[in-house]
Amino acid sequence: MQLLLRCGSLLRLYERSGGLPRTNYSCRKLVIPILNVMSERTRITYSRRAVSKNSEIKKDEQTVIEKEDDTESTLEIERIRGDPSMLQSMTVKELKELTRRMGVAARGNKKDLVSALMESLGEEVIGKEGASTIEQIGPSEVPSKRKGAASVVVEQKLETSEVISATPSKRSRTKQKSIKGTTPEENPVTTVKINKTSHKKETVVANGAIAKAGLGLNVDGAEPWTVLVHKKPQAEWIPYNPKVMRPPPLSKDTRALKILSWNVNGLKALVKNRGFSVHELAQREDFDVLCLQETKIQEKDVDVIKESLLEGYTNSFWTCSVSKLGYSGTAIISRVKPLSIKYGLGVPDHDTEGRIVTVEFDDFYLLTAYVPNSGDGLKRLTYRVTEWDPCLGNYMKELEKSKPVILTGDLNCAHQEIDIHDPAGNSRSAGFTKEERKSFETNFLSKGFVDTFRKQHPDVVGYSYWGYRHNCRKTNRGWRLDYFLVSESIAERVHDSYILPDVSASDHSPLGLILKL
Repeated sequence: MQLLLRCGSLLRLYERSGGLPRTNYSCRKLVIPILNVMSERTRITYSRRAVSKNSEIKKDEQTVIEKEDDTESTLEIERIRGDPSMLQSMTVKELKELTRRMGVAARGNKKDLVSALMESLGEEVIGKEGASTIEQIGPSEVPSKRKGAASVVVEQKLETSEVISATPSKRSRTKQKSIKGTTPEENPVTTVKINKTSHKKETVVANGAIAKAGLGLNVDGAEPWTVLVHKKPQAEWIPYNPKVMRPPPLSKDTRALKILSWNVNGLKALVKNRGFSVHELAQREDFDVLCLQETKIQEKDVDVIKESLLEGYTNSFWTCSVSKLGYSGTAIISRVKPLSIKYGLGVPDHDTEGRIVTVEFDDFYLLTAYVPNSGDGLKRLTYRVTEWDPCLGNYMKELEKSKPVILTGDLNCAHQEIDIHDPAGNSRSAGFTKEERKSFETNFLSKGFVDTFRKQHPDVVGYSYWGYRHNCRKTNRGWRLDYFLVSESIAERVHDSYILPDVSASDHSPLGLILKL
């Protein structure tokens, strides 16, 4: 112990003097190894401290970088949430990276990635408790362009950039006064706006009665079509609500004909698999003529379907695709016997897919048409706008030389921006290309045929088609692809041109026309 104490004293002396005294050889012999060990330990300790410090610095730098990356990523996501149209300008690689950051499981092409991201943004808004409340505002306060990053929730998820409002009542449409502060009972159909600072979530459910499931109607009572969903809404636009927008019925002594038109997207599947009752629809609507498109049946099935489909309508005329079985197909079913019937356009190149039936009545010709879709990649666009549309337009003008003409059916074109919920996002989608829209104008409207629904409802956003993907019908993200076009000479005799959006057994809804005779 004493030796160690002496060695300790010598060690302190060594530290003060900068060297080891030459006296006391035994101590020197003992201390030197100790000093060497302590020196090595000190070096290792300092070395470890330096390494640790450097590691901590690097870790801190890495944390800062990661935080900066996370902040930048969060800001980018927030910018996209505020302006989802940014997704359209991103590359596939950037979209994939964004899906990874947001934890969105998505694969496929750019359109699929954009769709998945838009869907995720909508889910985020709904899934966050305390994200928003809905404040009622008047129709005059609907912005013509979206501002800020607020999203809108109506019953189910909706794309964040869409402006949404419910159908205003007759009084609010007339006076265009603000209804801020009113309750749903006082004004049950309102426009909605998001208040991001609130801590309560609400949904808007449009008024509606529960309908019979056998008719293929909405059974939850919701009426999503009464909600304005559009990415570029104009201040004067309002959503379609047939309950308040249809005129009063004609008197019983007024002669009129009621025509219903519907793309059924497969007639056999409609009746068998979707539980649809054409009989109940006929009882409810009491139509005189039913025009069908996309029946997808074959000639061998026609007789069986004719016998069982609809009682009391003894005149039915069917045309089926022969070039591709179970594809396309149109029909006219009537309780009024026509004077004549014609199938096709009279041009072999256009008449193998069963797309046109024409019947002649006393006062007019009626055509049901299923216009060719331009298809994926717009592979039939040229055929559509340079051959089919001109041929159909010329055929109608030829018929018009003897009688007025009514064309109805799925014309596969949303003519104006008001006719589609996302104009910019679908500018190169089949049905909304500038070529198809121009062709629609040139071959039909410019030739004197009148779009009856748009004439009756110039500022109404009413859709007739909703894709099956992404709950488009429930969120009212639709297209108006189905029409009644009539000769100008009988346009004023149209009492009502309407859509039946509650009939949801197909991806299209039926539309109707009441013509005074």
